Amino acid sequence: MIYFLKKYGKFATVLYDVLAIPIAWYFAYWLRDNMHFLPNELLEKNTITSLYALTFVQISCFYHFKVFRGFWRFASIDDIERILRSVVSAVILFIPIVYLFTLDRVPRSIFPLYAITLTTILCGGRLIVRQICDKKYHMLKDQDVGRVLIIGAGQACEGLLRALKLSSKYYPVGILDDNLRKHGLDIRGVPIVGSINEITKFTTKLEADLIFIAIASANATTMRRIVGYCEKSKLPFKTLPSNNSQELCRVDVNSLRTVSIEDLLGRAQVTIQWEKIRTNMAAKRVLVTGGGGSIGSELCRQIAKLQPDSLAIVDSSEYNLFLIESEFRAKFSDINIEVFLVNVTDEIAIENLFETYKPEIVYHAAAYKHVPMLENQVRVAVQNNITGTRIVAEASVAANVEKFILISTDKAVNPTNIMGTTKRIAEIYCQNLNQKVTTQFITVRFGNVLGSTGSVVPLFQSQLQNGGPLTVTHPDMQRYFMTIPEASQLILQAMANGNGGEIFVLDMGEPVKISYLAEQMIRLAGKEPGKDVKIKYTGLRPGEKLFEELFHDSEKLVETSHHKLFQAQFRKINWDELIESLLLIDKACNKNQTAELIILLKNLVPEFNPPIKKSAPNITIEAEHVN
Repeated sequence: MIYFLKKYGKFATVLYDVLAIPIAWYFAYWLRDNMHFLPNELLEKNTITSLYALTFVQISCFYHFKVFRGFWRFASIDDIERILRSVVSAVILFIPIVYLFTLDRVPRSIFPLYAITLTTILCGGRLIVRQICDKKYHMLKDQDVGRVLIIGAGQACEGLLRALKLSSKYYPVGILDDNLRKHGLDIRGVPIVGSINEITKFTTKLEADLIFIAIASANATTMRRIVGYCEKSKLPFKTLPSNNSQELCRVDVNSLRTVSIEDLLGRAQVTIQWEKIRTNMAAKRVLVTGGGGSIGSELCRQIAKLQPDSLAIVDSSEYNLFLIESEFRAKFSDINIEVFLVNVTDEIAIENLFETYKPEIVYHAAAYKHVPMLENQVRVAVQNNITGTRIVAEASVAANVEKFILISTDKAVNPTNIMGTTKRIAEIYCQNLNQKVTTQFITVRFGNVLGSTGSVVPLFQSQLQNGGPLTVTHPDMQRYFMTIPEASQLILQAMANGNGGEIFVLDMGEPVKISYLAEQMIRLAGKEPGKDVKIKYTGLRPGEKLFEELFHDSEKLVETSHHKLFQAQFRKINWDELIESLLLIDKACNKNQTAELIILLKNLVPEFNPPIKKSAPNITIEAEHVN
């Protein structure tokens, strides 16, 4: 039968279903007659006419309920349900036809017997074919294929097992899950043998070659735990994409990927109030400074999905603008996209841009962020991060912008470096300017962003490609991390929640040791820290501190309507004194007076406290493991 189905395909399955109708019809008579010889009445004209009528009705019901569309190799409950509906419907339709056309020689007991018989023949054929194919699949265990241990016994696991049966490369040997009630059960014939913490035990016992993680909704804490056990097993492991990027019911073996550092440091998917954001953004003219950068470009992508009237992307990098313009012309052809090669410190260009474009919402993401570099480039940092912010803010006020969102950083809290101090002054200026004008100035503050330009993850990736070592400044250094899309979405959420004057602090979760990050990236590359790739501690760089903070002691945090968003209490200062200080800063910049600039920064931000330049010992990990 399998050979016949393979050779003739759809024709064979349709023929089987059609031939099953008269077989079931005659079999019903045979059953009614106590399984003796078929009665002579079957050869009468009325009975044969009834069979013709039934065949027509039954085939029509097969077609209506899409019985012919099912693949026998993958017959499921859905196929059985379609068969039942088609058979029952055909019988219900056929009964009045029998009596309407005086075909009443058909005994009433034939109808249920026919329905049961036909359902059995149709379902039985499909289940036999599937069973034969499944047995062939299970015979793969004796062949040269990858023996897979699966982590997780949920919907993702079921979808993965379905996908694995389409592949001749893998054979699942068992499933691990922490739900004790599932132990001893099986999914698609694959047993659930134990808990996740028994990975090492069962990889040995079941002779597994690799591990597939099938928990698409796993948060970072769960992933770190699972990855820890996988690493102890010394076997390669992969994971399914998160459930927001892959439908669990359509899992593909090719969608399996290596675990990324984002999986280990990211958090549970944040629920964003998109309708609230869309209400604020739809049909508005939006302008993003620094739109070619990591955060700015992702922010532009999120904004484009909200159907603004137009989107202006401002950046000082010709190359970045070229890349993002090319991308947006292809992806968002229905959105009016304009790009402007402008430096935010160019006051005339900014004023002219705002006068002509007339934005309604402005996101100010343009900033210099490299801490050690800016320690020796004080004038440049001040001009871009302070003067640039003031120029864009003043242009926004003059253009009657509705909302101005300043993208800030956790380094602005109790800053120990020039970069953080300049961003803190930008915060102070925007908060206090909000008290004087109708434009609503909103500040959003967050920590490090995974994968952003100049961040530690791309640096480690580059060092790994070159064979190491991975350079970490101090064993105890910690940082807050979030992904670029999450940061961008929460910036939009802050915009929707803000009414002006607020500093919104994004919930960054728990801080992560940079040494842990380095070790995990080495392991994810299939190597052993200290053995295959060294970790070298180089000492704190100028302006760096061991721990970052998200808010100042005097900034009492207030909860907002969004659980991932907090509001820092406003710190008001004398406006006239602030303006006078900013004018003095501009003069010092024009005269390139670095020492004077540092004094002025300290006056505006008394908590600015450069660290004592004390380095950690220059250590290189050789063979030992460092926690």
